[in-house]
Amino acid sequence: MIVEIGHFALALALGVAVVQALVPLWGVARHDKVLAGVGPAAAVTCFLLVALSFAALVFSYVRSDFSVENVVANSHSTQPLIYKFTSVWGNHEGSMLLWVLILTLFGALVALSRRSLPVRLRAGTLAAQGLVTVAFLAFTLLTSNPFRRMVPAPADGQDLNPILQDLGLAIHPPLLYVGYVGFSITYAFAVAALIDGRIDAVWARAVRPWTLLAWVFLTLGIAMGSYWAYYELGWGGWWFWDPVENASLMPWLAGTALIHSTVVMEKRDALKVWTILLAILTFSLSLLGTFIVRSGVLTSVHSFATDPQRGLFILGILIIFVGGSLALFAWRAPLLRQGGLFAPVSREGALVVNNVFIATACATVFVGTLYPLLLEMVTGDKISVGPPFFNATFVPLFVPLLLILPLGQSLAWKRGDLLGAAQRNAAAFGIGIVVALGTIALTRGGPVVAPLGIGLGVFLVAAAFFDLGERIFRRASGWPAMFSRAKGLPRSAWGAAFAHAGVGLSVIGIAAQAWSTEAIGVLKPGERITSGRYTVVLESMLPRSGPNFRAEVARFQLFADNRELGVMEAAKRVYTARAMPTTEAGIRSHGLSQAYVSLGEPEGNGSIAVRLYDKPLILLIWIGSIVMSFGGALALTDRRFRLAAPKRAAPAGAAALPAE
Repeated sequence: MIVEIGHFALALALGVAVVQALVPLWGVARHDKVLAGVGPAAAVTCFLLVALSFAALVFSYVRSDFSVENVVANSHSTQPLIYKFTSVWGNHEGSMLLWVLILTLFGALVALSRRSLPVRLRAGTLAAQGLVTVAFLAFTLLTSNPFRRMVPAPADGQDLNPILQDLGLAIHPPLLYVGYVGFSITYAFAVAALIDGRIDAVWARAVRPWTLLAWVFLTLGIAMGSYWAYYELGWGGWWFWDPVENASLMPWLAGTALIHSTVVMEKRDALKVWTILLAILTFSLSLLGTFIVRSGVLTSVHSFATDPQRGLFILGILIIFVGGSLALFAWRAPLLRQGGLFAPVSREGALVVNNVFIATACATVFVGTLYPLLLEMVTGDKISVGPPFFNATFVPLFVPLLLILPLGQSLAWKRGDLLGAAQRNAAAFGIGIVVALGTIALTRGGPVVAPLGIGLGVFLVAAAFFDLGERIFRRASGWPAMFSRAKGLPRSAWGAAFAHAGVGLSVIGIAAQAWSTEAIGVLKPGERITSGRYTVVLESMLPRSGPNFRAEVARFQLFADNRELGVMEAAKRVYTARAMPTTEAGIRSHGLSQAYVSLGEPEGNGSIAVRLYDKPLILLIWIGSIVMSFGGALALTDRRFRLAAPKRAAPAGAAALPAE
């Protein structure tokens, strides 16, 4: 009965979403406040219905209801409870329901933000969001119904894919989806503004917090996915330029550009056309990522099973929403009034350069990801575009962007002083140079470019906080005055400093991987292998059983520079239901560095293949991502985002809806 309630709630949500999509638009067109006001109620109702449906599916998994086909295919009675819960989104059907749940949640949040949005803008935004919801609810019900019954019901399920039975997968997909789906709100804002014909600083201030929120979660989701692949797949790397990894990186890059573009639009009422286009493209890239993951057109360890019907349906969604919004943009963008002017050397100019570099970097990832598919469609030839291409195209674009980032932060609005900005960053630049030269001296004969990367990261971290320090300490007469100045700084300024410092920390961690070492050997108990600073001695091999797997565990003694650090374990697991093996890497942190052990196949004479890595400063990659996200979250608490947007005039020739 619970299953039927969930299915019925999902179908009812589709009907409510249709109302949300059509009635507010009709109200805006007729200048009818009552009809325009239907949107918020419909959005909240739609969310509650989808939440009920999702709860019914969770109940089915937790209770191991094997009369539901989706539960049979992705769960097992012996699974730990946490993995029964995460199994809900560890498959295509359940993950689409989670996607729709987050989509409707964002619609409900916009509906409840009554004081911060003009009536017309909120009504148009909810209508556009409703159209997206209709499309994905229809997709879920018609091609990906998670409530389909199985008769007769089997005694047990087939188990969740073993590589997904990990706590990282309890966190990674929801974070990533909030990021992906969060950009649907910026897309809806853009479509609403184009329909309304009015795009100004009010619009920019309204859309900025939603963009920041999506960006923060997408950053965390990508970082969590990177760390999961690092320790779960046993490859020893943190980023593989996998097509599905690229599918999440592209909207992150576009979203980063959008954040900076909305700042210019809010401050100077400029870059209107570009900002609207970015809002459309960011969500379009999120939809493209959905298509890549769920259509099977590209092979990836992250992809769901191929289904041509689903792929065609998502392709249709992609064409309608991307093509439709770009057509609307082409029609309405030429009518937009030009905004404020600024000199090329100004903070606005620096943010424009920032956008150019990021957009170009995003385009290189787009080409490298989709070119193999297009080539195969046209010629039938199959090629693989891997790390050498992306490293040769993406990195040269990002390095100059990072070099000019602190300069842009130091320039004044409208007209800046480039020499003055350079002087203000001279101390941070000097520290970066000293660190780079020191790294070269300490690693004589090592990588040539990597020390420059270390220096660049240090420069970014120092410049971020030197900028804050200059604003806090200048003209201060004592600690009370400095504290007052620090407290008076907008939280968005603090957030930007932390976000930029987080980029610097990640750059240091990435550059340090040039000194990563690897050693491979076949060991028997008592034998050792050395890589870089670390040596491991295989103590023993012992069997171990879990609730739904058998494991062969290798126990190692870990030494660094002839000093014992303790014990670490790595394992090869076989999950009984699917008879599928997985590798569990052994990882031991030593400061910000890690020793990493991965097992190969056991030999017949009692020995086993062992791969040992020395990963210097690798934790900085993910610490930097967390600091970046913290900066974005801190900026979200800026009081300006909590203030009601000022009233704006209706477009010429149109009667304004009454204010609430």
